[in-house]
This record gives sequence, structure tokens and C-alpha cells, in this order.
Amino acid sequence: MRNGMRTATLALAALAMTIPAYAQKPEHYQLRDTRDFVTICSTSSSAADYATAIAFCHGVLAGAWGYYVASTAPLDREICSSDTTLTRAKVADAFVAWAKARPQFMQSSAVDTLFRFAAETYPCKR
Repeated sequence: MRNGMRTATLALAALAMTIPAYAQKPEHYQLRDTRDFVTICSTSSSAADYATAIAFCHGVLAGAWGYYVASTAPLDREICSSDTTLTRAKVADAFVAWAKARPQFMQSSAVDTLFRFAAETYPCKR
């Protein structure tokens, strides 16, 4: 990853780990690594804290993307998508499947892994 993108992901990772989540199990909402993020984004719809978990997952996705767009000039971006049908839910589901197929990243930073996924899945075509 480029230095600017790495700095951005590290800053966002630090921010994401401090976001409070109000649920039955607050320790469940820590992003120590990719495994934590995959677990949160994979919460079953029958779980008591499903709404909180999915809102947290989508919030991290939206925050990471928003920070990336705000901090990276359009011509320097490595991640792009012209798919107007993308939703946070689709991206979250795709990320979970991608990450589960790459167990070597489960102990890496959640945000670093998220950007690896995004760069591979939504590369800019120039």
C-alpha cells in the first residue's frame, strides 16, 4: 500500500477501535484484528445484538471509505467502483467471504485487510 493510504488506514483503525458500541456484550465490539471485524459483520440475524453489530460493521465500512475519499486525491486512488448497486450490506458480505477465504489476514489490522479486499475487488481501471 502507498504511504498515504497506510497512514489513513492506521488513523482510521485507531479511531474505529475507540468507537463505543451499546450492546449486551461491549467486548464483542473491539477491532483488535480482522477476525473481530469478520465476526461482527457475520452476526446472525437471529442474534439479540444483530442490529447493533450490523450498524457497527456498516459504520466502519462507511467511515473507512469516507476517510479514504477525503484523504486521497482522485487520481491517486487505487480503489474505485462504478457499480451503482453496491450497498454496505453487499460490501460487508463480500468482505466476509473474501476474508474467510484468506485466513492469513485474520490477525492483521481489520482496516488494513478491508483495504486489501477493496483494492483487489474494486481496482481502478485507468
